[in-house]
Amino acid sequence: MSIEIIAILVLLIIFVVGATLPINIGVLGFVAAFLVGTFVSGLSIDEIYGAFPVELFIFIAGITYLFAIIQKSGVVDLIADGGLRLVNGNLGLVPWLIFTLSLVLAAVGTYGIAVVSLLAPIALKIAHKHNISPLMMSIMIIMGMQAGSFSPLNVFGIIVNGGMQARDLEHSPALLLVNCFIYFGLIAMIAYVMFGGHRLLKNQPATLGFIASSAELIQSNGNDPSEKRKHKLDLYKIACLAAIVVLGVLSLGFNVNIGFAAIIVGLVLALLAPSKQGSVLKDMPWGVIFLVMGIVTYVGVMEKMGVMAYVTGLIADMNNPLLATLTVSYVGGFVSAFASTTGFLASIIPIGTPLLQDPSLSSINVISAISASSSIVDLSPLSSAGALLLANVQGIKERVFFRQLLITTGVFILFGPGFAWLLFIVIGMPW
Repeated sequence: MSIEIIAILVLLIIFVVGATLPINIGVLGFVAAFLVGTFVSGLSIDEIYGAFPVELFIFIAGITYLFAIIQKSGVVDLIADGGLRLVNGNLGLVPWLIFTLSLVLAAVGTYGIAVVSLLAPIALKIAHKHNISPLMMSIMIIMGMQAGSFSPLNVFGIIVNGGMQARDLEHSPALLLVNCFIYFGLIAMIAYVMFGGHRLLKNQPATLGFIASSAELIQSNGNDPSEKRKHKLDLYKIACLAAIVVLGVLSLGFNVNIGFAAIIVGLVLALLAPSKQGSVLKDMPWGVIFLVMGIVTYVGVMEKMGVMAYVTGLIADMNNPLLATLTVSYVGGFVSAFASTTGFLASIIPIGTPLLQDPSLSSINVISAISASSSIVDLSPLSSAGALLLANVQGIKERVFFRQLLITTGVFILFGPGFAWLLFIVIGMPW
């Protein structure tokens, strides 16, 4: 057996073990990088160190540091609070408001699980109270979250854009976000119609009762001034909102390295309120960071072993880039349903480089198809996001809702990658 086949099999084993056992895939990636690199390929320890993605680490650590500060400030809760008041009791608009809130929160850098943990209790409580399909509300949360997760400020967007940039592949963070918004927006629209959301527009405005006003919160907490401050816009919250805008302008407008820009902006916010910084580093998703670093390090070792050149040859032998893209999209959907979407995204760009370099295809559309296909399945009850939805559902037995989520995930695996391929590759976006 060739060393290339061994390396690919080890990568598959990493995903299988990570999907079946509560072990961080990053740990498996680091171990595999050392064992396969040293004993199978004969790489030196310095060459293995060289596979560690320093730039990607700065990207992810910087962004998650900044948004740990912002989330601790209460700005995320304030955005959700303000948004939920906008519908004024119109039940037909509630699913779209949930979609929009999920999109916005993810787009400004809130980690996906945090978005779901914030919105799932609210959305599923409304669904139970007003006889709205909890499955539809769950789909709106996940589709909105994924539409925003490919923002250049979110982990998914950072991984994809960073991987494309590291290999000098043509890419556009803005167009990736637009493409994903179109794709997940269409999926949300289909779900909205299928589950009767449009019929809710005819209903009379209702009292939603899903979030208390600031006055009610004060009254229920005995006029606690700390509770009052939490739900008011103060100078520090304004500074946090401004920090998001500044980061976007620096990274998109002036092409400043987004990782270092986020650390600098985060430091400014920390200096403005040093007393609020106690648990910021603890609040960062170190498990996710470790996961990405481990997988990308192993993929880097695979590159040094010549695995990517081997895969390039296999793809070239297909003599059909359209079919190859469809195959990779379905692989992404299937693997991500049972393993880490983050880990798959971190590994697929090096493996899919031949497709991304094919002059007959748009690299932006190819990576959009692969990204959308691999992330649509995060509704699965076997994922962290799906488990949160299952934990918050009301008015329906968990076993029944589990089955609904599982069946819907199966439908997404079956049709989602094909739809992404049709939309981005066959039809193609005009850019």
